[in-house]
Amino acid sequence: MSLPVPNSDALAASQALQRLIAAEIAEQGGAIPFSRFMELALYAPNLGYYSGGAAKLGRDGDFTTAPEISPLFGATLARASAAIMAQSGPNIIEFGAGTGKLARDVLTTLAELGVQIDSYTIIELSGELRARQQEALKDFPQVRWLNGMPEGFHGAVLANEVLDAMPVELVMKEGAGWTRQYVTIAAGAFTLIPGEIDAALLEQVERQIPDASTLQDGYLTEVHPVACGFMRSLAGMFKSGKGAALLCDYGFPAREYYFDERSSGTLMCHYRHHAHPDPFYLPGLQDITAHVDFTAMALAAQDAGLEVLAYMSQASFLLAAGIGELLLRTDPEDALRYLPQSKAVQKLVSPAEMGELFKVLLVGKGVEADPAIVRADRSHRL
Repeated sequence: MSLPVPNSDALAASQALQRLIAAEIAEQGGAIPFSRFMELALYAPNLGYYSGGAAKLGRDGDFTTAPEISPLFGATLARASAAIMAQSGPNIIEFGAGTGKLARDVLTTLAELGVQIDSYTIIELSGELRARQQEALKDFPQVRWLNGMPEGFHGAVLANEVLDAMPVELVMKEGAGWTRQYVTIAAGAFTLIPGEIDAALLEQVERQIPDASTLQDGYLTEVHPVACGFMRSLAGMFKSGKGAALLCDYGFPAREYYFDERSSGTLMCHYRHHAHPDPFYLPGLQDITAHVDFTAMALAAQDAGLEVLAYMSQASFLLAAGIGELLLRTDPEDALRYLPQSKAVQKLVSPAEMGELFKVLLVGKGVEADPAIVRADRSHRL
């Protein structure tokens, strides 16, 4: 691969993380599950991608998210959140708030709508991103930060590109069964090897992958026990409350996720706005993600007591929630202001850009989805 060369400090940090991972591999007898490698690469204290100090988002980072593309994304989520809060409580929790731009856009729009909000809670694992958020949101006194979920909650939950960054298990079809993929060291480099799969993970595979027995030998893919656990935790948070969670991410329903043609899985890495498939390249300096199995997420939420309120493409959600109306608040005759906003919205909703690959899942308890969102619902595809 031809990728940008990191500076000496970044390279030293990656080498320190590689030594930490290698030490754990040695402690565990020569191999660790891929999920553990991914967890360390992303979240090892002070060294992992999300817990280290390097910039992640925007022009100087590794990738750009929807809130960075247009403030109308956040404004649209604010309208959807207002409808949820009107049925539950004047509170928002955002997981993984990035630079804080989504929070700022949501809070600004809610203020314009005259919607009072008691608290906007951010749950953020990255110290570097939390510092950026605190600077960006210093004028919003209702914002606070927590390290974990509250026990009870009434209101709206936002999670934009959160599920895709949760560690996944890699599994491979071998003959009539499945193997779990482990990370070992060979010739001085991290590499994958097959190993035994335990009963709990095998049960997850058999439940998550439709027609698993018919897939070709050597089929490699991901299953998502950590993300499913997150969905169950959301349900636990709403156990003594009510509200809904909006989860925006890239992925597919199960019937589209596990195609024969997708025999190498969906794992993808992002480094300096370059996408590539090697999770072992400069650990700690690149993002490692997998597409979301939205069927698995919906089932986990449903099994834990939440209702699946809606599922659709990002384009369908944004249009149903009123992004077109928000865009037209800028006069189309004012080309200098309108055209950049129109171009950004096009990127958010175009099938060739983010509009179809990204999906929105709405799950909740004790509330109903807005009628316009219900009309766009495609949860039958799950």
